[in-house]
Amino acid sequence: MLRLLPILLLVAAPALAETRQPSPAQRAQQERMRSCNAEAKSRSLSGEQRQGFMRTCLRGQASGATQQPM
Repeated sequence: MLRLLPILLLVAAPALAETRQPSPAQRAQQERMRSCNAEAKSRSLSGEQRQGFMRTCLRGQASGATQQPM
């Protein structure tokens, strides 16, 4: 059994190393996350304020992007 392990690893390694590309919807969500995260950081939001901002920003609602921090 231990002799088969290296052979199995050689066969399985390419399949394990293969990475899938994100779908267009996933790419859009990732970009939205980056954008909202950068905006929240520039506003120095934290805690509940950051959570609320991120929630509305990730939904794409304009009110989240225009709120001023308290």
